[in-house]
Amino acid sequence: MSRGRVAHLEDTDRAIINAVQGDFPLSERPYLEVATRLGLTEDDLLKRLERMLAEKVLTRFGPMFQVERMGGAFVLAAVAAPEERYDLVAEQINAFPEVAHNYRREHALNMWFVLATEAREGIADAIARIEAATGLPVFAFPKEREYFVEMKLAA
Repeated sequence: MSRGRVAHLEDTDRAIINAVQGDFPLSERPYLEVATRLGLTEDDLLKRLERMLAEKVLTRFGPMFQVERMGGAFVLAAVAAPEERYDLVAEQINAFPEVAHNYRREHALNMWFVLATEAREGIADAIARIEAATGLPVFAFPKEREYFVEMKLAA
């Protein structure tokens, strides 16, 4: 979906979005459980989720992990991407598997992204590789304190 365009969602799509926020089943076939609750087939549910991701109605669908408890690390990072290179820099940064998501800000540091690595020392390596690829300095902002705020949005 292009920037500024409003998504048209069918009632079924809205029901899916509302059903998968929180309390997602932990089972051998979680999509089948959700689909059954919604009166859908598992295949239809998966196809609709794939379509909503492809159309950018959903930008991400997946679990949230506390990577530090598993020995890894993550950090909020930012660059000042020149406007004429913004899309190219976003593409370069998003190509790194350590980049969880990326978004634009109205600020001198106009591109912000989250880096997640399997090991704490992986952050410095990922930053160095991103700087080499983009030619831009990466500013890292490690977490000082963690807060959990559950947010569910009605579609």
